[in-house]
Amino acid sequence: MTRLKARLAKSPNPFGKALFAILTKDHLSESDWEDVEDTLLMADVGADASEQLVKQLRDDARITGQKDPAAVRRGLRQRLIDLVDPDMDRTLAAARPQANRPSVIIMVGVNGTGKTTTAGKLARLFVADGKSVVMGAADTFRAAAADQLETWGGKVGVPVVRSDRDGADPASVAFEAAERAKNDQADVLIVDTAGRLQNKANLMDQLGKIRRVIEKNLPVDEVLLVLDATTGQNGMIQAQVFAQAIGVTGIVLTKLDGSAKGGIVVSVQRELGVPVKLVGLGEGPDDLAVFDPESFVDGILGDE
Repeated sequence: MTRLKARLAKSPNPFGKALFAILTKDHLSESDWEDVEDTLLMADVGADASEQLVKQLRDDARITGQKDPAAVRRGLRQRLIDLVDPDMDRTLAAARPQANRPSVIIMVGVNGTGKTTTAGKLARLFVADGKSVVMGAADTFRAAAADQLETWGGKVGVPVVRSDRDGADPASVAFEAAERAKNDQADVLIVDTAGRLQNKANLMDQLGKIRRVIEKNLPVDEVLLVLDATTGQNGMIQAQVFAQAIGVTGIVLTKLDGSAKGGIVVSVQRELGVPVKLVGLGEGPDDLAVFDPESFVDGILGDE
């Protein structure tokens, strides 16, 4: 949580700071309130949420007409925390005890979002927590994806089930990975999948098949959608397609340290009704953190 706050605070243009700068003016004109809404929209908060927050801020006596910047900051901080929704359950299913079986996590998302890297970092987190992990390289369309996952497996001491043949049936690899996890009595199985979006029907068919095949061996506990936080509304379109294809239980936002666009946290949660559970804060092996609403808001508001 401390890393999340610190990394966001170093961002060049976090939208929370921009909001605070407007709200601490002596007299807020209609033009200023339009600037507040524009700032939220440019940060990818979304139209409905932006309109709601502006109305709340205008009605909030702690903010309007307040001369003390610290009081304005406290009021804005609480409104932003409420918008991010601290009541959502952000616990990873694999962190809950299972009945003598591996917890299964399927990673989905388009190429370029850091999906395979996130799978490796997630395995690292579980291993550091004392859990045994198996990974399945079900992205068989990119040989580099399986190689990348295998490199991560070597780093953290986790076996990787993969095919030696490019273009192999990804569902077959997922099935073998589930078999291996069950036979090894592993705590967690992480299955990486292809990120191609050549057409929606193909994606739905492939991901649906992967899930069905895994479930012949083990229940699927979690489907994590990896999104690039800087892609804005394109990310929202991707989220909707994957949610329809396989069902999504949580979001991982990568590149969130570019927090000028951090409002996607709000919009993606509202659109899908599922929480942001993890955030990527950089390229390092440990730059994957549990998402905490208060740390996020403190980061985009900066130091008092």
